[in-house]
Amino acid sequence: MRTKMNQLLESQRSVHVLYAFDGTENYVRQLLNYIDEGIHAGDHILIVENERVTFKIKQEMGKLYSEQQIKNVHFVNSLHFYWSSGSYHPPAIHEYFTKTVAPYIENKLSFRSWAHVEWESVKEPLFLIEDFEKIADRAVNEFDFPLVCAYEKKKMPVHLTESLMKTHPYVLMEDELIASPQYQSVSNQA
Repeated sequence: MRTKMNQLLESQRSVHVLYAFDGTENYVRQLLNYIDEGIHAGDHILIVENERVTFKIKQEMGKLYSEQQIKNVHFVNSLHFYWSSGSYHPPAIHEYFTKTVAPYIENKLSFRSWAHVEWESVKEPLFLIEDFEKIADRAVNEFDFPLVCAYEKKKMPVHLTESLMKTHPYVLMEDELIASPQYQSVSNQA
């Protein structure tokens, strides 16, 4: 069965999706679906994830896919990704991301990305997350690839949710993919 996400990706590549998830089980299922669709589409799949979930995903992948298929799935430690400069600093994250995807872009390889966005606490300056998401939205359009940004719903204060709805044109709510009515195109963002 093709998911709505897969149907969308068949019609356009520059897709930036917010996924506010409830519970690890749902999260792992959605991520495995995304990987499965990427493998079958012939994409390289770049996953920014913590060690605990990476271990779980790799275990499941080992049961489902051949070594050859698994070679196209690439994991980046989320702690290194988001905190490469010692703090959550959007320009440093953008630089790290650009270096990570450069081989795919230079070699014209089709890729998709999934980023589990985590931070120490809701005391982090949440405007930095909005700044990063604006940068990510521009990158999705510039490099023509799909990106899912996954946030744990219970750690999302209302003002963060509102901000994320403005920076993501699509929202994944378990098995439903909808257009964000609050989305503000990168060309409209200052």
